[in-house]
Amino acid sequence: MEYEEIELIKQSEKSTVHLVRDREGIYVRKILKGRHQIYHLLQDSPHPCLPKLYQVTVGEDTTTVLEEYIKGQTCGSAELSGKQLSSVVRQLCSVLIFLHGKGIIHRDVKPSNILLTEEGRLYLTDFDAARILKEEQEQDTRLLGTRGFAPPEQYGFSQTDERTDIYALGATLRQILGEKAHKRRYRKIIRKCMNLDPDRRYQSVRQVRQAFFHTKQDVLYVLGILFCIGSVMGGMLLSVRWEEGQTGSGEQESTLAVLPSPENPHWDGETGTATWGNVPESGIGGEVQFWCRLYRRDSPVPPSPEDDDWYHEEKVRIGGPVVREMETHSWNLASVFEENGFYYFSIAAVGDGFQYADSSYVISDVFEYTGEFAPPLPTPVGLMWKEFEIDDTRQYFAVWSNLDEYEDKDTFNVTLYDQTGAYVMNNTWSKEIIREQGYGGIKVNAHFLVSGVDQAYRFTVQVYSSRPNEYRSSPMPDPPTEEYYSPWLIYGAQSDKQ
Repeated sequence: MEYEEIELIKQSEKSTVHLVRDREGIYVRKILKGRHQIYHLLQDSPHPCLPKLYQVTVGEDTTTVLEEYIKGQTCGSAELSGKQLSSVVRQLCSVLIFLHGKGIIHRDVKPSNILLTEEGRLYLTDFDAARILKEEQEQDTRLLGTRGFAPPEQYGFSQTDERTDIYALGATLRQILGEKAHKRRYRKIIRKCMNLDPDRRYQSVRQVRQAFFHTKQDVLYVLGILFCIGSVMGGMLLSVRWEEGQTGSGEQESTLAVLPSPENPHWDGETGTATWGNVPESGIGGEVQFWCRLYRRDSPVPPSPEDDDWYHEEKVRIGGPVVREMETHSWNLASVFEENGFYYFSIAAVGDGFQYADSSYVISDVFEYTGEFAPPLPTPVGLMWKEFEIDDTRQYFAVWSNLDEYEDKDTFNVTLYDQTGAYVMNNTWSKEIIREQGYGGIKVNAHFLVSGVDQAYRFTVQVYSSRPNEYRSSPMPDPPTEEYYSPWLIYGAQSDKQ
């Protein structure tokens, strides 16, 4: 059938998208490079939040799709009331739950791929990066996604699954919520969605939906039901649990040894740096690992170790030849202080999952933060690469020209990216350590640099203040804009040059 082209919507190396029409209506026609079998599955899987697919033709080198034309505006450009926002989140969760039930991972969830009609109907569009989950596969064969919305595993670190869309859902919620995203309730949900470790995110979109629409009335209702069930069936449940804990010989199944909790968690004076005792058995390989949670309170009342009202969580990974011999470890948390108040952190040692299980959390003493409106530290400038021959090996260091403007305990986080924009690694040193090492910057371990063919790498530097009540950490947008990047390092098998 012949269609009249009305307007060119989008054109790139990977696709050409036109608005077309015939005597019966107006449609969107996509001509995509490559074979996108995913559209056949979508054609057979209708959902009210997905555009209808009228024709799907998969050829040798191209895929042609004729789909419903949706008249609306993108979610990122729409101003939403509280009621509209709730409707958008419900519909978006609904369609993602539907897709994940079919084994479809969208891999490019973002506001510009979400259309809203005047009637309030939501449509999730653009499945060009979508894929089918393959249980036996370790990583994706096509590395696609949008920076700022795609998690690390989408750049080849492991196979993407529904938790990949959950990361992007968190980034989308952060954008469409606007100022509301800073509210503690939403902030916690977004940060859990966007945890860099997929195992620490919500494990299903249903869990995200439940957290977003969770109310105290829901809790009371569920607790009432559980109380009634427990009163009637308590003995039976206990019996079942005991039987599940038995082996065929009548002996209880063995469990992993639980790591000891880190000792003496405390703040290092007024530096905003968390300090705790080492647990040498923690982590895997050449690094020790800890889970660190940060709490904020309006008054100096410490949380309990079981309190889940934390607003920031991260896995602290510390590597090097002597980390297991160190007595204590430290981590600067000043960059995640937000409002003035009283801050506590809790710390737990991470087990390897084979011999050891994670330890229990222990709570620190209190740090009073008063620097919410303090001036920021200067941004590092004059970023460049330096090469040194160390022990007959060429080593690379990230350096910047205004190191002297900072105090010894100010901490610098260097993050490395490759030519695709994908995160590669990061390394965090204080100015004191930089001076002790004597190379004027932070080492970028060469084993993270891929050789064999020319590869390009660049880095960013963010400063974490050691005087958070006087100076805030230096700001940097997420994702970083061009002015925050170093020049490129071209790294290859035959040449190492800037």
